[in-house]
Amino acid sequence: MGFFDSEVVQEEAKKLFEDYQSLIQLGGEYGKFDREGKKIFIAQMEALMERYKIFMKRFELSEDFMAQMTVEQLKTQLGQFGMTPQQMFDQMNMTLERMKSEIEN
Repeated sequence: MGFFDSEVVQEEAKKLFEDYQSLIQLGGEYGKFDREGKKIFIAQMEALMERYKIFMKRFELSEDFMAQMTVEQLKTQLGQFGMTPQQMFDQMNMTLERMKSEIEN
């Protein structure tokens, strides 16, 4: 069975995408959130990024050709912006840390 044939993989991919879309949509209202709302939003984004990192690690560790192609496509796409997947995650974490420090002040 291929990596993408797995029901677990398909379900997690679908859930990650839906959760990401919901948070991005909600993020449009971030400036209107009170302090606690901002904390909750940041925590949800951190949890989503962790889930995404684990999901991508599954791709990297898989021997499935399509999974490896997906990893290479991501690297190529990010490479066009001069970035690696790790740098992407680091940048996201730095952004969330900055957001946290802004609500602490």
